[in-house]
Amino acid sequence: MTVQSTTGVASVHPIEQAVLAETLHVLDEDLPPAGIKIGMLGSEAVVEVVAEYLQRLTCPVVLDTVLRSSSGKALLNPEAMAPFRGLLQQVAWVTPNVDELSLLTGMPVATPREIESAALEFGQQYGVGVIATGGHLKTPDDYVLLPGETAGHWLAGEHIATLATHGTGCAFSSAFLCGLVKGQLPVEAAGAAKEYVRQGMLRAPTIGHGKGPLNLLWPLTQKP
Repeated sequence: MTVQSTTGVASVHPIEQAVLAETLHVLDEDLPPAGIKIGMLGSEAVVEVVAEYLQRLTCPVVLDTVLRSSSGKALLNPEAMAPFRGLLQQVAWVTPNVDELSLLTGMPVATPREIESAALEFGQQYGVGVIATGGHLKTPDDYVLLPGETAGHWLAGEHIATLATHGTGCAFSSAFLCGLVKGQLPVEAAGAAKEYVRQGMLRAPTIGHGKGPLNLLWPLTQKP
């Protein structure tokens, strides 16, 4: 759980291990998942519960590597990094932004060539598909590398002058998983997710004194 507003994250409070384990068990018995998206984990105990739960699943799993908030607040305890790296080997896709990709690989990611090299290193090390999101770059292009491949696909982006950027990475990874569950090919699902986030930013209301949320409901409210 986080205490936060549009101006940043004030504090982080990881959920109790037993509560999370029971929640996953109860939900799985009633509503077996068609896909799993993992976001902020917070603690070593939470990572361990999630890793144990994933062992019984065969559905697509997308991990958004939420390590630090855009305001600079750490969202994963340092002692959780070792089991977190183990968790990376249990998922199908990982969606780090370029800063997270650099942190996880120890490689620079300032240029397209560096992003490609870091994504390849990351994908081969953990056996996953990688989408390096470039929202923090001057030209916000994303790089999609399928599992087992050595060359990926670039998705062109555009800079949008808005403060409605709160949760863009979360929305992207969730929309990408939805595309996979619907049967879309990975590059198609990534492109659709990028457009979903773009439209959410363009249609977002201006609220708060910092980075506001996207309009996540725009597909339901747009005029035909």
